[in-house]
Amino acid sequence: MRKLRLPTLSALALGTSLLFAGMPAHAQTAPIASLDQALDSIQRENSGSFAARTAKLAPVIDQTYDLEAVLRSSVGASRYMQLSDAEKQKLLATFREYTIARYLSSFKPGSNAKFELSPDVRNSPVGSDRIVSTKIGPADDFSTARDINYVMRQENGSWKIVDVLLDGHISQAAAQRSDFGSTLASGGVNGLITVLSQKVKTFSEE
Repeated sequence: MRKLRLPTLSALALGTSLLFAGMPAHAQTAPIASLDQALDSIQRENSGSFAARTAKLAPVIDQTYDLEAVLRSSVGASRYMQLSDAEKQKLLATFREYTIARYLSSFKPGSNAKFELSPDVRNSPVGSDRIVSTKIGPADDFSTARDINYVMRQENGSWKIVDVLLDGHISQAAAQRSDFGSTLASGGVNGLITVLSQKVKTFSEE
């Protein structure tokens, strides 16, 4: 059995084995439940190759995340608005691949992660977003679980993830903005695309 590698601040820390305790379906928590089920599938033993696991996870990422909103926050709204439509499209496609590959790297077959989803949803201090609370940790020592919360935003009647709060309060988008900033400053959009593409390649070879 592979030991769970808890993601760092640069990883989207999401777990996989659900504890609902009779929790009713909820518009804001349902996307997280769907994501967890997909992650549970890709972390199982004999879950397939990197490509096969990608095929399982990618549609769920598209369904549960507003990746453009995450990317906009990760790059910075003002900088993002300065990009051409072609640059936005190319960067978003690469960011999607990077997001999926990072999940696959964090939750390899045999990871044995356990994920607890709270039925409680609270208001975000900013705007009309909502926050869904979860915990993630190794199934054999869940006492070490970390608080991982999701910022949800309603768009066209659907709630989607726009940020992940590590340890319950550290913005994933803000952490990525710090990581991406120096690359954008030195190499522009193409430089960031190259770096993200290389990370995808590295994740796929692990």
